[in-house]
Amino acid sequence: MSFKQTLLGKPRDIHDPTLYHKITLVAFLAWVGLGADGLSSSAYGPDEAYRAILDHPYLAVFLTMATAGTVLIISLAYSRLIEHFPAGGGGYVVATKLLSPTFGVISGCALLVDYILTITTSMASAIDQIFSFIPEPYHHWGLPWMETHLAPVKVVVECLLIVALTIMNLRGVKESVAIVVPVFMLFIITHIIVLVGCVVMYGHQIPILAHDFTHSLQTDTKNLGLWAVFLLFMGAYSRGAGTYTGIEAVSNGVPIMREPRVATARRTMFYMAASLAITAGGILIGYYLVGVHPDGDKTLNAVLVEKLGFGEWFVVLTLVAEGGLLIVAAQTGFLDGPRVMANMAVDGWLPHRFSALSERLTMHYGVILIGFAALVSLYGTGGQVDTLVTMYSINVFVTFSLSQLGMVRFWWHKRSEGAGSRGDMGMHLVALTLCVLILAMVVYEKFFEGGWITMVVTAVLIVMCMMIRRHYQAIRTRVAQLTKILEDLPATAKADVPTELSPSAPTAVLLVASYSGLGVHSLLAVMRTFPKHYHQVVFASVGVIDSGSFKGQAELAELEKQTGENLQHYVELARRLGLPATARHLVGTDQVSGAEELCAGIAAEYPRAVFFGGKLIFQNETWFTRILHNESAFAIQRRLQWRGLPMVVLPVRVAG
Repeated sequence: MSFKQTLLGKPRDIHDPTLYHKITLVAFLAWVGLGADGLSSSAYGPDEAYRAILDHPYLAVFLTMATAGTVLIISLAYSRLIEHFPAGGGGYVVATKLLSPTFGVISGCALLVDYILTITTSMASAIDQIFSFIPEPYHHWGLPWMETHLAPVKVVVECLLIVALTIMNLRGVKESVAIVVPVFMLFIITHIIVLVGCVVMYGHQIPILAHDFTHSLQTDTKNLGLWAVFLLFMGAYSRGAGTYTGIEAVSNGVPIMREPRVATARRTMFYMAASLAITAGGILIGYYLVGVHPDGDKTLNAVLVEKLGFGEWFVVLTLVAEGGLLIVAAQTGFLDGPRVMANMAVDGWLPHRFSALSERLTMHYGVILIGFAALVSLYGTGGQVDTLVTMYSINVFVTFSLSQLGMVRFWWHKRSEGAGSRGDMGMHLVALTLCVLILAMVVYEKFFEGGWITMVVTAVLIVMCMMIRRHYQAIRTRVAQLTKILEDLPATAKADVPTELSPSAPTAVLLVASYSGLGVHSLLAVMRTFPKHYHQVVFASVGVIDSGSFKGQAELAELEKQTGENLQHYVELARRLGLPATARHLVGTDQVSGAEELCAGIAAEYPRAVFFGGKLIFQNETWFTRILHNESAFAIQRRLQWRGLPMVVLPVRVAG
């Protein structure tokens, strides 16, 4: 077994009838893999919010109600959204279909940045939780005699964990989720103990705090004014916006869930919403009940658990569970980030290679890029959680707002057609109002604290996506002009063309994709370049399974059928031109490996075969065009030449 297979696992058999059952997730595993992003935000969302009201702790009561209510409203809206978009895609697909492609790319770019920051924020917060019980002198990497430290140990550990998660996700979705189930359950158990402990051990404080709540509210209202108290509350509410950042993940991850997918996704959403509302709200009330105050570099959750007095072992266990769950939450970025990239690549906003699947059926290009971007953002911020949460909170509410705006527009049109209800539109309108309000507050509060960085990076990414799409559209227009060749070709086959091919005759094997002017141009180029040399032609094609076609056995069968039909058009064209022809095809995840396997079989059948493939050649080739257009023809040529099989790459010139 090669090192690659040892590291990533053996290739998947795409013809295995149980494959989709094996790699999809039941509701519980989906809750672990996707819902953990939302649940883990209870480790930093309540912390951020409560720090803003340390001088007015009674506002924690309002924060608890607002937090739980916001989670439930947004989750309910997304649960209904899943019903209308059962193929998944989340905010990108919703904004594209219900608003416009422009709104779609804005939502998609916001999501991509958000998922990168999901990984970075979760990982940084995880290590902060764990380092809360590690002495300060061990927080840096260096030798005692050095005047300055080389790098914080925390950042080094975070980087190593991101690399490990990247490798896990290259192995496959289900494998990466199943590994972390024990950590997830440890978090659930320890936090149930913490929340129950707060009530049991400090429940006697409730009457005192109730009196304090009334007295403090009246005092602040009298001294500061009701508006000032409201602004204090809203400032804390906006600082805790990171609590809601994981809700989108479930709607985006529907394709990786077990059938019936909609029911599984809605059940997952319920698990996530209920657990997040109870945990985040319970922690806020716990801070108030126990009387938590900051203590050095410790998180407020660490201080809360210490005050319960269950012993040092329980403090360590709980913080390790929190850190572990945050690492699990980073997994969401690897699950959903590449999926958003794949959807955008299918639509031409990103290089097409990001829609490709590996032999393990993972979106490996996306996984690698997401992991690399997370490492860059971690290095750039030094793993500072407050900075990352600030950057993280903005984009998720851009996507939330666009998704709910799309649903409001959808139900408005339904109502005008007499098919909608006020309740449907009203729910999404409430969610839209909440999301826009939170977005506005977060931008206002945190623009100069790092929020501007997120906005600039997202804007640059949007511009890049628009440039990529414009390039692909221009190329499609120019390539489509080649289709005019078909108008000048014979309409009927010649009567004396043999139906059977001779194994000993010189044979041209033409690698093609869909039936278009590009493939026809290549066929005519072979005939023109080698007149009367090749007596017959074999058309070969690899039906590539990408994220758009990888949804079940029915889609796989349809892809195979479509590939065969495209080849039959080429066979009929060759016969009209007087050439005996046949076709061979297979379905796989990688065009180059599939073509190598297919051509090896054809070479055994026709020993005098020479292989041909077309390659777009640009008049002014740049790094930009090399990234957007893969080098498949040259890669296949290298593979075949190593096997001793001749291949000619035919240039197809494209201006620009």
